[in-house]
Parts: sequence; C-alpha cells; structure tokens
Amino acid sequence: MFMLNSCKLSDKKVKCNVCQRMCAIPEGKTGWCMTRVNEGGTLYSLIYGEVSFVSINPIEKKPVFHFYPGSKWLSLGSLGCNFRCPGCQNWDIAHWKGGSQETEYMSPEEEIGLAIKEGCIGISWTFNEPTLWLEYTIDSAKLDKDKGFYTNYVTNGNILFFEKFQ
Repeated sequence: MFMLNSCKLSDKKVKCNVCQRMCAIPEGKTGWCMTRVNEGGTLYSLIYGEVSFVSINPIEKKPVFHFYPGSKWLSLGSLGCNFRCPGCQNWDIAHWKGGSQETEYMSPEEEIGLAIKEGCIGISWTFNEPTLWLEYTIDSAKLDKDKGFYTNYVTNGNILFFEKFQ
C-alpha cells in the first residue's frame, strides 16, 4: 500500500485531500470512494498500481480534439469513483465494493513497457475516476515523460491540489 499525503484529525480520523469530498476517515475504515484506508492514523491507497482494465485505443476515443489523429494509446483503469452518475458505463469498476473486482498489479515501469510493446504514443488513465489513482498516475507520468510519451486523464475533474508529493 502507498502512504498518502493527508491531514490528521482528532479521534484517530484522517482527512483525505484527493477530492472535494475531503472524507474524514475513522481508524480502520475507508473513505466514500473506498480507495483509501486509515491504518493507525495514516492514510493508504488500496489501489496503487492495481489495474482492473487494460486496452489499446485510438486517440479518437478520448475527449480531445485533433490531437495526434490515428495514434494508439494504452488505456488503463483501476477501481473507485467519487461520483455516482446514473447511466455510468463502467459501474462495475467505478463503484467497486472492496474485494469484488479482480485487479492485477502493474508497476509504472511495466506500464511503459506495455505501451512500447503495443506501439502506443501515450498513456490514458480512464474507465474509473483516475484522480483516485493520483499517486500511481503521478509516478507513472514522470516515467512516461522521461520516455517521450504523452499522458491524459479521462476525468470528472473533481480533484483538489494540495501539498506537493515528495
């Protein structure tokens, strides 16, 4: 599990600073999106590197306009969402109930290796809400940039920016 930047509150609660819900999570519990757990007053990600869905997609499937037309992108999803949109096309992964969906760990290095193997020019974090995968996507994006790859989020945009990651 990956330790997160968070705020300690009274009664062993921890405030998650990833999205605007700012969940106050009691000891041993998860937040609203079920992707973070408070263990001993420290917040940990339950989904760091946990991939629930992988596909190679054309850029035209992404919400971008005239950006490298015809290019291939490695599209990855994890688990969880901070919205409950009626009609969600990825409800089974976005509204994961903790343990009911299979995932496979993929390190940032494995991610870029797969993108190279498949002839992709970029990585897209999609299918569920990628901001909940924040720590993993930041680590991956740094490596992707070093290797000359593009990145994008397909997101609802409900994220807070907070203290800089170390």
